[in-house]
Amino acid sequence: MPQSVPQLTELEWDVVVERGAGDAAGFPDDQYVAAGATVGDAAGIAACNIVLVVSPPTPEFIGELSRGAIVAGFLEPYINRELMEACVTAGVTAIAVEAIPRTTLAQSMDALSSQTNIAGYAAVLQACQDAPKLMPMMVTAAGTIAPGRVLILGVGVAGLQAIATAKRLGAVVHAYDIRPETAEQVESLGAKFVAAPTASADAGGYAVEVEADTQARQHEALAPFVAEADIVITTAQIPGRPAPLLITSAMVAAMRPGAVIVDMAAATGGNVEPSRPDEVVTVGGVRIHGPTNLAAHMPGDASRMYSRNLVTLLQRLHAEGTENLATDAIFEEAAVVIQGEARHPRTRSLLGMEDA
Repeated sequence: MPQSVPQLTELEWDVVVERGAGDAAGFPDDQYVAAGATVGDAAGIAACNIVLVVSPPTPEFIGELSRGAIVAGFLEPYINRELMEACVTAGVTAIAVEAIPRTTLAQSMDALSSQTNIAGYAAVLQACQDAPKLMPMMVTAAGTIAPGRVLILGVGVAGLQAIATAKRLGAVVHAYDIRPETAEQVESLGAKFVAAPTASADAGGYAVEVEADTQARQHEALAPFVAEADIVITTAQIPGRPAPLLITSAMVAAMRPGAVIVDMAAATGGNVEPSRPDEVVTVGGVRIHGPTNLAAHMPGDASRMYSRNLVTLLQRLHAEGTENLATDAIFEEAAVVIQGEARHPRTRSLLGMEDA
């Protein structure tokens, strides 16, 4: 956002913004110019020493960067093989914001959390717009309307925001996560935790893949809650792996016509068997959304939060120096490629490196 430009020029950096980049968020080019930036085209951006992106750039764009340049943003470092190969070949440094550790030190730079927070809110609003059912209970002269029933599957940042949003709208909310420690968080927001199989998280606090028999028991336990729900929001992800299947086609077939599902994991395989990325699929009267960029539905605030994340990241980069990326508490995780050398274990595994 334009307000971030002075924070970067204070570091004695020249700031170039791609023409029209802020239009959708309500930040026209003249606001950036007034803040001290220069507006340029794609070629001018590629000539910069540090390039900030919102979504993964093309491998062709990476090939246009100067050797030793830094590209930072959402880069899909565990699944986008072509992009990571391009970073290695071009000899650039790739800082993936989705690889920033979930620590107190890195909290202000955690763009993945800031954007999924917005996405969880937007998912509930999207579902409510599409559902024929009111969320709050209403007592009227025309009779009493029972509250809507919402089921949230996956209790990370997006899931917690979805729970809070659905509760604010007056719905009866149930939620489930494979990690048992999330039950307390669910209940603290006024929702009810679904009793289903649980498993310990990995060292980073993320969910892990489960065996086929555990998955079958999950489906059995979740099926009645799915069938009763007016809205289901699924958010479950496993970093570097396909999203876990939580709702089968048979479970969808048991839902009431008019029910709505928003599968926030559609881009990585989907939590819902019939979902498709960026499509709305109707199965037996149930509408299944598969959005891949829900934060873009709230572009102004999404841009403000992402900008603050990146500015904080760059301030640390300026203070620590590029020579210390491999040993810095944050960049040793987030800098998945350093001057053409793939360093993150998952990125090295993606590229087929033997010592990964």
